[in-house]
Amino acid sequence: MGSQLMAKKGLLKRPERGIPLRAFVPNAVTALALCVGLSGVRFAYMDNWVLAAAAIVLAGILDGLDGRIARLLNAQSRFGAELDSLSDVIAFGVSPALVMFLWSTQYMPQFGWVLALTMAVGCALRLARFNALIDDDDQPHKSAGFLTGIPAPVGAGLAMLPLYLWMITDQEIFRHYALVSPWIVLIAFLMISNTATFSWSSLRLRKNIRLEGIAVVALVGVALINSPWIMLTAISIGYLILIPFSVRSYARVRRQRAAERAAASDAGSSTAAL
Repeated sequence: MGSQLMAKKGLLKRPERGIPLRAFVPNAVTALALCVGLSGVRFAYMDNWVLAAAAIVLAGILDGLDGRIARLLNAQSRFGAELDSLSDVIAFGVSPALVMFLWSTQYMPQFGWVLALTMAVGCALRLARFNALIDDDDQPHKSAGFLTGIPAPVGAGLAMLPLYLWMITDQEIFRHYALVSPWIVLIAFLMISNTATFSWSSLRLRKNIRLEGIAVVALVGVALINSPWIMLTAISIGYLILIPFSVRSYARVRRQRAAERAAASDAGSSTAAL
């Protein structure tokens, strides 16, 4: 009787069952990205290189959405972060490595498989470093709005640049392992390097060109639909061109911060002397 009265007054609450939908959606998108990226390997075994590359690119798009969906729904969790890292290793490390091996490096005597694996190893090491530093407050690149090395989805897209060029030109030179193997090694190195690269938070669009920026994004989207491999090639080359500028920009930020710390130290010393 007493418990019934307490329940009517709202003093006793029924335990919640299941998990809220908002916590489920971003993790489902992450799992979908994993499956789509891994499907690229299946298409590669079928010699369908168009769908193999498209699957990994689509996985990259989904990977860019899951984190934003989680923040929008306020559904960030440590489980989601760990699932995202696991998905990235498979979709952007293992899958591109297998696709590029089946497409090119398998024809390289002795070392074709080893060189293809550098992509998977580089991606795994990058994400291991990211997870190890996820709770570390001392991250100079992150605090300045930059990334350390190139992100895993970007690395996967860049690794397939010879494949894009081959599909555009149908020239076998782009498929030759002598070109593809060192390219894969270079991208793997950039993934685990300490090179400062631009992140979305470090990019700013001036207010007076906001409409023009929207128009450019819309046109790029249409071009990706009409001529995906040409646009992906252009985007890949453009990203590579931006890397020296991101390094220079981060160096400028470091100099500014060092000057501010020196000025603050001098001001503190002057105050102490007085």
